[in-house]
Formats: sequence, structure tokens, C-alpha cells
Amino acid sequence: MDILLVNDDGIYSNGLLALKSVLSEELDAKVTIVAPTNQQSGIGRAISLFVPLRITKTKLADGDYGYAVSGTPTDCVILGIYKILKKVPDIVISGINVGENLGTEITTSGTLGAAFEGAHHGAKALACSLQITKDHLKFKEGEIPIDFITPSKIVVKVVKKYFENDFPCDVINLNIPENATENTPIEITRLGRKMYTTRIEEREDPRGREYYWIGGDPVEDDEEGTDVYVLRKKRHISLTPLTLDTTIKNLEDFKRKYERILNFP
Repeated sequence: MDILLVNDDGIYSNGLLALKSVLSEELDAKVTIVAPTNQQSGIGRAISLFVPLRITKTKLADGDYGYAVSGTPTDCVILGIYKILKKVPDIVISGINVGENLGTEITTSGTLGAAFEGAHHGAKALACSLQITKDHLKFKEGEIPIDFITPSKIVVKVVKKYFENDFPCDVINLNIPENATENTPIEITRLGRKMYTTRIEEREDPRGREYYWIGGDPVEDDEEGTDVYVLRKKRHISLTPLTLDTTIKNLEDFKRKYERILNFP
């Protein structure tokens, strides 16, 4: 099995390296890491069209090599497929992300952006994220030890089932609760509405000019069956099957109701 492994936390992320190790051992797979040189969280499926990109072969903590890209997670997938591998891999796996990716806000996630890009080019795709209840650790993962081995084994379990059963979706979005075990139940979910509330903090710089931080607080509850509810309320693993085609389901009903209105002279 050829696996293209990417992330948005950067090539030195502990979650990325742990997942590489477990995938290589348990799936007997060839794992190629192509990841951003720097932190790229919140960048969605952005692609670099107006700046040149560089690829740097980089020695990893395990002594193996990966490829650091001076761009976005989407750039990593494109360069990984068309320059480094020179073929579409069996699967593109994005993660393990430090922090969950839930609800319709996944469109801002670099982790999901990479997975969608992999699916766009014809690969199976999976995004995996680990819940972090202390938000400051998102950008300081070295402050305390985080167990990425157990989540990595959960990812392997899902990948095996993905190939054995050929799930009819473009992307699997897998979110693993903090302190999960290999026996934590997996529930198939739909996207919740919001992962965070929205808050704007207004501050003043030393020269008296206003500036702003966009922030928010975690939404702890949502409707039953959503990824937000299953992960944050039940502390179960959330598996959300996603599609590249975001057209509404009842398109014919929509056309019958609104085409005449749109074309009315």
C-alpha cells in the first residue's frame, strides 16, 4: 500500500511522526511524508498560485526522510502526487491533527483541505484529528506529552475497514476523543453546525491603533448524531463520511420550485 501522509501542523509534528510509524508497522505500507515547513492551521484548501514553492528533503526524528514544502497542505498533496510520488497513492491521510475538526467549520481546516485535495485527484482520503481540551496546546504540543500512538492505532483500524469495505464516500473525517482507547466506540456521524462560538477581541497597540483577534469558545453540545455531540458529549470516536460534491440533495425539487422564479421576465 502506498500512503501519502500530510498534515497542517508542520513536518516536525509529533502526531505526524507517530502515525507514520504505526502505519508502516501495522499495514506494511510505504509511507511518504510531504508536509508544510511551518504551521498551516486554519488555511483550508488554499493553494499557492502566486508564489514559488520549494521542496526540502528533511531528516525526521526516526532517522527517515520526509519532504518539507514551503506552502499549504493542499500544495503538499499536489507536489506529493505529481512531483514526488509521480502517481496517485492508494490513500492520502492527513493528520494526526492536534485539535479536533468538527462541524461545518471543517472548510477552514488545513487538515481537511489536504484530504479533499487527495480525493479530488482520485485517491481514497482520510483526515484524522485528536481532541485537545486545552486550546493553548494546539500550538505548543511539546509542553506536555500527548499520546499519539493509541489514536494512530485507531486510524489503522479504520483504514483497514475502509479498504475492506470500500466505503462509498470521498473523504472520511475521523475525530478521536482525548484519552480514547482502542476499544472506544466508533459512531458514524453527520456534521454539526458549529464547533466554536465566534468572538472578536479588540485591543490597542502601543501607538494607539486598534487591532483584533478572532476567537471563540468550544460548542459543547449539538443535536444527537452530529460529530460535535458524539465527540464532546459522549466521548466517542466520530467518523463522518464526506463528499466532494456539496450540491444540495433535492436538486430537482429546488429546480421545480425556483427555476421559473429565476427566469421570470
